[in-house]
Amino acid sequence: MASFVGDYTGKVDVKGRFILPSAFKKQLPENQPLTFVVKKDVFEKCLILYTSEEWERQNSIIRAGLNPYNREHARFLREFYRGTAEVNLDSNNRLLIPSRLLEFGQISDSVVLSGQDKKIEIWSKQAYENIEEDADDFAALAEKIMGGNLPTTNIDE
Repeated sequence: MASFVGDYTGKVDVKGRFILPSAFKKQLPENQPLTFVVKKDVFEKCLILYTSEEWERQNSIIRAGLNPYNREHARFLREFYRGTAEVNLDSNNRLLIPSRLLEFGQISDSVVLSGQDKKIEIWSKQAYENIEEDADDFAALAEKIMGGNLPTTNIDE
């Protein structure tokens, strides 16, 4: 399973394509299909890029927790999948993102791809540069979320 690390800036061409950074391509497991799923983020004005394998894992999580015959769950599912698209790397390592998704993320000419473990966030460069977290605020958030919640593991194993 892929784990993406790093932030990379690129250019979006007039057709809505950008190059997948070679560092991300190298982080894909060998023989991994070069098919991805891109969707709107639930919380931010950015896009999320999943490998096909990770997308299936995400769907398993959703299926386990939702009942499509519950009206509220159905509303969530409809919005969660709205605008989702399957994209493929072309022979030049470019991804073609549908214009409706680029518009949602306000992405026009410059893009930042940010590795977030099992997914890649796709941001307009301007929006990404504007989300700098204050160091003290981030430390407090890390303590709130991670303080005392880390699983115990033996690092010698």
